[in-house]
Amino acid sequence: MKEDTRPILVTGATGYVGRRLLPLLLERGYRVRAAARSLEKLQSRPWGNHPSLELVRVDALDKEALRRAAAGCRAAYWLVHSMNPQSHDFAATDRQAARHMIAAADAAGLEQIIYLTGLGEEDVSLSHHLRSRAEVETILRTGKTPVTSLRAAMIIGSGSASFEILRYLVERLPVMIAPRWVDTPCQPVAIRNVLVYLAGVLEASELQGFSLDIGQEQVLTYRQLMDLYAQEAGLTPRLIIGVPVLTPRLSSYWIHLVTPVPASIARPLAEGLRNTVICRDDRIRHAIPQPLLSCRQAIHLALQKHKDLSVDSHWSDAGKLPDVERIQPGEPVWAGGTVYRDDRAIQLSASSEEVWEAVVRLGGQTGWYYANWLWKIRGWMDRLLGGVGLSRGRRDPDDLHPGDALDFWRVLEVVPQQKLVLASEMILPGEAMLTFDLVPRDQGIELQQRARFFPRGILGLLYWASVTPLHNLVFDGMLKGIGQASHAISSSEPFRIKEGIH
Repeated sequence: MKEDTRPILVTGATGYVGRRLLPLLLERGYRVRAAARSLEKLQSRPWGNHPSLELVRVDALDKEALRRAAAGCRAAYWLVHSMNPQSHDFAATDRQAARHMIAAADAAGLEQIIYLTGLGEEDVSLSHHLRSRAEVETILRTGKTPVTSLRAAMIIGSGSASFEILRYLVERLPVMIAPRWVDTPCQPVAIRNVLVYLAGVLEASELQGFSLDIGQEQVLTYRQLMDLYAQEAGLTPRLIIGVPVLTPRLSSYWIHLVTPVPASIARPLAEGLRNTVICRDDRIRHAIPQPLLSCRQAIHLALQKHKDLSVDSHWSDAGKLPDVERIQPGEPVWAGGTVYRDDRAIQLSASSEEVWEAVVRLGGQTGWYYANWLWKIRGWMDRLLGGVGLSRGRRDPDDLHPGDALDFWRVLEVVPQQKLVLASEMILPGEAMLTFDLVPRDQGIELQQRARFFPRGILGLLYWASVTPLHNLVFDGMLKGIGQASHAISSSEPFRIKEGIH
């Protein structure tokens, strides 16, 4: 156990890096205060009830909440980044959040702020994304609290947005027409090396207050990275043709269609690929020695994680859980609005364990148990409109936690053998939710499926009217399919529980 028992504040704790850093800090004996908007994502993890872990609900734009979270802490990790589909101006949001952090840090008397940012030379050609990262560092340094910055290029790890773009492009495109950035030099770093550096700077007093470059030793181009990936994945060599006419905007749309990463995230990442991102100093390697994984080794380990279905965190899991309380059962009227309902059930002569095993495998490679071709069409329609579509799949085929992405849904609640609640993240003229309840009956389990839709305007009304005729086909078929997958004998046909407008 560390001598100083004051907690370490980790902001952005549900993000890709934060969710991996938490268990490492706990393993090293630190008390940790994890700050995030959706604590449900952390509570369900194996370490979610660790005695040295404190969970606090904080929005970085809430100055007072952030101040309370920092009170009594020794140091803080600043891992907040608002580059997500819901943020219309991530740079402005990040500036405001950074100002709140320095106020909270100074008030709490923190020893240091540790900030993970991006590599890149600060000149006029720096991308909007990398310039915003540098700007946040400048703002953080205006406070009294020393700021230790770790500057990384592409992070290679299972589930990172950059790695997922690389993975899908190489796996799906044997021939690629690529923009000029394909030959830009970069110096990636493995996620496990990033985590060791992040944890190490807590005790490396000689590094406190400095801006430090982190990366593996080899400088590569993105073309070479793609070649390495193809080799490690056992694919035939890819033909990559660089052309000067593809802009970051066009690149982001192409990435949006080919990979699960939406254009809103792909565009700032694609813009950053034009910048040379290499380490200019190596002092952190001497202060915090560790075996640095090569790009080939990092890719190999990331692929192994995908193969073993042991991805610890995923880019798609970040962000606040959708707010759908207004369309929860029992609250049919919200602000005078209308909620459309479609409630169905089927009686199954099976145990709750058997039925749950089928329910919890919905989506991803399993599919939706009936008329998967209709789900795929809906997914492509959503993708073309700029939505997430079905391409995200799911992190694990057998396990779900609150906050997980599940095709074009987001997992809100998981009560094993009792309830699964999903919120839609499709492009819709309204908000939708799908709930599965397992209700014990004398002869087995009644599986209840409840759909809710809160329309926005006339388009929402027209949308519900257009999809309602398909529900008899798709929803009834899904209930039967779940029964078959659970090896149950259906003691009834699907039937309506309640229907109508409230």
